[in-house]
Amino acid sequence: MHNIRISDEIVERVMKRRGRYHLYDSFDPAKCALVVIDMQNAFCKPGAPAEVPASRGTVGNINRLAQELRKRGGDVIWIVSEFHCNGGKSEWENFFSNMVSGEVRERTMQYMAPGQEGGKLWHELEVDEDDIHLVKNRYGCLSPGASKLERVLRSRAIEILLIAGTKTNICCETTARTAFDMDFNVVMVEDCCSTLSDREHQATLESIIQQFGDVMTGQEFIERCI
Repeated sequence: MHNIRISDEIVERVMKRRGRYHLYDSFDPAKCALVVIDMQNAFCKPGAPAEVPASRGTVGNINRLAQELRKRGGDVIWIVSEFHCNGGKSEWENFFSNMVSGEVRERTMQYMAPGQEGGKLWHELEVDEDDIHLVKNRYGCLSPGASKLERVLRSRAIEILLIAGTKTNICCETTARTAFDMDFNVVMVEDCCSTLSDREHQATLESIIQQFGDVMTGQEFIERCI
């Protein structure tokens, strides 16, 4: 878990610009989806090639929020990253050729191939049979062709995305920014997101609260449900 808060400077800037800190006073849970990103072995398991140790500290918060949202008629969507590889090439060659190299590249490609251990949800997560499961092959769940998330959201008349998972500043932030551009309302659930450092976590939250959506804890969201 990250022990940070949004700085007074950013709070003051937000208040001066729009006269209020939180964008949303209330939520209709039936129009909300909790989108949990990359809470899978590849990021949560100790020693995994892309391990984010702090991710394990958010599991309890994610489980509680998911349970409460289900009770109120909202959707829970689990999204994992997987990559098809053939002849040493990946379907996201730009990432595997430039962002990782050598042994790390080969290990990651094998571990995150479809059906392999890396793509399985972390075993401490509490999943319901009615939850939705999707696969993505880019940082952002809503990047063109990356997943079926937009189709699922539009078909279920979802308006508000609660973003959770890991990494805060990469896949979660990319999804949040794109969602805002696509006219979804965005809430970054700060105590349900994690990354490799407090500094990176805080930077994302401060960017989101200024330009792309709201930032609140899972409990703050629940208290606003009508």
